[in-house]
Amino acid sequence: MGCCCSSCCGAGICVFGCLRVRIVAEIDLPDNSQDRLYAPLLAESEREAVSVLLRYLENRGEEDFFSSGPLRALTTLVYSSNVDLQRSAALAFAEITEKDVQAVNEETLSPILLLLQSPDFEVQRAASAALGNLAVNNDNKILIVEMGGLEPLIKQMLSANVEVQCNAVGCITNLATHDDNKVKIARSGALVPLTKLAKSKDERVQRNATGALLNMTHSDENRQELVNAGAIPVLVSLLQSEDADVQYYCTTALSNIAVDAMNRKVLTETEPKLISCLVQLMSTGKVKVQCQAALALRNLASDEKCQLEIVQAGGLPPLLRLLQSNVPQLILSSVACIRNISIHADNEAPIIDAGFLKPLVALLKQNGNSNANASTPVLSSATEEEIQCHAISTLRNLAASSERNKKAIVEAGAVDKCINLVLSAPSSVQSEMTACIAVLALSDELKTYLLSINIINILIPLTSSPNPEVQGNSGAAIGNLSSKVGDYSAFIKAWDAPDGGISGYLKRFLTSNDLIFEHIAAWTLLQFMEGGDKILISLIEKSSDIMVAVQSLSVREVSTEQPTNGDLIEMEDAEAESEIIALAVRVLKIIDENR
Repeated sequence: MGCCCSSCCGAGICVFGCLRVRIVAEIDLPDNSQDRLYAPLLAESEREAVSVLLRYLENRGEEDFFSSGPLRALTTLVYSSNVDLQRSAALAFAEITEKDVQAVNEETLSPILLLLQSPDFEVQRAASAALGNLAVNNDNKILIVEMGGLEPLIKQMLSANVEVQCNAVGCITNLATHDDNKVKIARSGALVPLTKLAKSKDERVQRNATGALLNMTHSDENRQELVNAGAIPVLVSLLQSEDADVQYYCTTALSNIAVDAMNRKVLTETEPKLISCLVQLMSTGKVKVQCQAALALRNLASDEKCQLEIVQAGGLPPLLRLLQSNVPQLILSSVACIRNISIHADNEAPIIDAGFLKPLVALLKQNGNSNANASTPVLSSATEEEIQCHAISTLRNLAASSERNKKAIVEAGAVDKCINLVLSAPSSVQSEMTACIAVLALSDELKTYLLSINIINILIPLTSSPNPEVQGNSGAAIGNLSSKVGDYSAFIKAWDAPDGGISGYLKRFLTSNDLIFEHIAAWTLLQFMEGGDKILISLIEKSSDIMVAVQSLSVREVSTEQPTNGDLIEMEDAEAESEIIALAVRVLKIIDENR
């Protein structure tokens, strides 16, 4: 599985509830005296616009604001030189767009963008609220940026007024959820003020700013821009925020930044407390933060140094707790993390000693299992498949370098689960399961046991899988079982069946024209010949198809042309061909010696 890159903070952040106002509080003209008071200040067009707007607000369910007179009336107030009317227009836009978000055109956005440029804080605050509300719609997100909305929003982020900052940043956050806008925002100069506002003492500003930074972490280029803007130390410092949303945004942003190898290097070299902070967050009360902390550690654990540091920082106990939870996303994030950690050989024993084997094996189950109890989470097929891949891959990693570990994994029931599930599992899970069996089959102590439970009958059908990885892993497992096993009766019994048996598998691989498959089959044949079982050797000699294939491989000519441009692949292929030829020659030599 590849590194994980986490999701953005939803379709958008709407933070404008404080702007629920009644427009009539600003422009109500209840009697003649009030009319006379405003008469010198309002042009006729403005008075008419006020009347139209008031009628709309009293009967707003009867007409569409965006396609009829009310929009034109409100636009008239926007272009007024009367700041009170501009404030009323901005507040009306904010209230209307909060309750009615739809795709709009330039006729709607132009007056709002004009209001953004007002020197009046109240106008700015309400106008950016209206724009942020409209920016929840995907079509509007594109249009706002195309019409030049970023520049005035950036200026408002630098405002001395906290309310203006809050709404401007919230709008940028919403705009940044659209992929087409991300690069434009990164290049607009918005990242530096966003990073600065992430340290704001106002929780709303901080929350919106960190949400915007998160939304900018979904491409390589933007992540690098964020690193250059100095976002990493700010995001790391905010991991200890008391606000769960800020923790979530920062943890997720750091997880995404850690996808890139160069950024991981920056993170580990400049933020020595990062791993311990993330380990601590896995024990927090908020599920979404726990999940993202585990995913961030998973991405960091793509590097060998971090794999060790996570264990040294006490990461195993909280990961085990998450692995045994009833929340699918916690299970997935923790098992993905432990998979990467288990790659390091020095972590194998600590993981096993921490008690991970049985919980990992327990994850190898079919969804909707009738034996599951009420506390067992029901997973979607995609989530279950990914969890199983990570779980069995972890077991394979743990088995890599120790006979003790291999034996412990078998005793924990991993092989039994594989036998029960592998033939009906998705190909991705089959690939991981057969790879794990191939590693376990390297153990001289376990070969006899594995053969006694008829694992050969499971592996043979998988050698003809449509998935090349499953084929190769299954063939490799058979080959590993065939080496120095002593008793070859299991191979003899399976010579013709199931599914063509051992003989059919050998014929397919020897004639596959695939260097990997040819090598596996030739090496397996050599193990059979060196094993000295007369019955098995006789079966091989009597198979004309196998003998012809081996003879053909033994006389194959290796290309003597020098590779062009230092082509490493051509060199490796030539070496592989030479080794296959040598194996075939050795098989034929032993046959000749036994005659």
